[in-house]
Amino acid sequence: MTATGTPHDEGALSADDVAIETLGPARLASPVATHLGASAVHYVGAADRVLIDDSLSALRAARGAIDSLPSFELAGPRDRIFFDPRTLRCGIVTCGGLAPGLNNVIRGIVLELWHGYGVRRITGFRYGFEGLIARHGHEPMALTPESVAHIHHHGGTVLGTSRGSQDPAELVDHLEANGVGVLFVVGGDGTLAGALRIADEVRRRGARIAVIGVPKTIDNDIGFIDRSFGYLSAYSAAVDAIRGARVEAMAARDGIGLVKLMGRHSGFLACQAALASTEVDLVLIPEVPLRMEGEGGVLDCVDRVIARKGHAVIVVAEGAAQDLIDAPPGADPLDRSGNLKLKDVGTFLRDALVAHRKAIGREPTVKYIDPSYTIRSVPACPSDSVYCWDMARHAVHAAMAGNTAMLIGRWHGRFVHVPIALAIRRRRHVDTDGDLWMSVIESTGQPRRFA
Repeated sequence: MTATGTPHDEGALSADDVAIETLGPARLASPVATHLGASAVHYVGAADRVLIDDSLSALRAARGAIDSLPSFELAGPRDRIFFDPRTLRCGIVTCGGLAPGLNNVIRGIVLELWHGYGVRRITGFRYGFEGLIARHGHEPMALTPESVAHIHHHGGTVLGTSRGSQDPAELVDHLEANGVGVLFVVGGDGTLAGALRIADEVRRRGARIAVIGVPKTIDNDIGFIDRSFGYLSAYSAAVDAIRGARVEAMAARDGIGLVKLMGRHSGFLACQAALASTEVDLVLIPEVPLRMEGEGGVLDCVDRVIARKGHAVIVVAEGAAQDLIDAPPGADPLDRSGNLKLKDVGTFLRDALVAHRKAIGREPTVKYIDPSYTIRSVPACPSDSVYCWDMARHAVHAAMAGNTAMLIGRWHGRFVHVPIALAIRRRRHVDTDGDLWMSVIESTGQPRRFA
């Protein structure tokens, strides 16, 4: 079970589910020790693995056959590599929405390739997968240690980003035509699904191109990964927005501060931001169905908080209450990436609260704050900065060894190789019977369920 999410069905996994695909035998001696001037480098062997379920009960159930338990490859430098750094060309692409730490990851990949392995041809493809299709006209960037030296001080991505799917055959055509041997793909579940389609096309052609993912999602909902980079920075920034909502709420009689945070299907960000702020009275997440009216409903809970404290602060994840909101007539239900468009729960709650307070004869004062774009565009906090560096260098180690169709994750506190197909198989959710949601309930005093 993850520290903050739903338990994974580890028992249903087979060796094939966790096996890492390679392009072929790694026969070249690694130059890492030489380039770094280190007398001894701790190389990671193929037998170094991290159990998916490391509980004592799982070990007892194995009855001594521990090798039969599903486990992930441990990330790190190998003593033998697949690609010759002197001739290798690498590409980096960032896709999807912004997240703190994107520039840190780009910088980390470039520095590790350059200083650790001596790779000198590194290309940044502009504006997501569009940058791999010539007709879009996005000129690629040559990346060097000098060009990326200071980009981590800024939010966003120096490469730009975009959404929407592209034909994997066209993408691989471009990679082959430009002699790219490794493509690093930084993005969320939709982007990683696209990376997997690229890897499938590469395999179909029998080409020698590695595709390595670095998972990015502020929602923190990618499977079999303890946490995504940028997540800590995002909920730290969200605390400032919650603090502002509380100040506004306290300044008015019966004031209500309402903050909408990211979280399409999972409420991790809303939960952690509320706990970090210590100033939230009600947390609404997609995993908990909402009921607005009646005793024990959302409106009744808000009334009780205001009667007790004189004000209320509410945090809602963007994917909450979707079943209660009418879609605008004629609106396209899907976005450019084919995802279901979310209806605006923030304005829905704001209007419902205003109408309800008027109906009971109280002056409505609702201050609605949506800091989503501010939160996702901040630079990485120090903890995330270190995390991004580790994700980046381990991605390079995996790529140089000839691994493909995999991403770098952290499981039980250790960096591991996770097949992309496994990581995107199912989304992580807040376990409403688990410790994180219980912690929210204890902190806010709100009901465990609304319906």
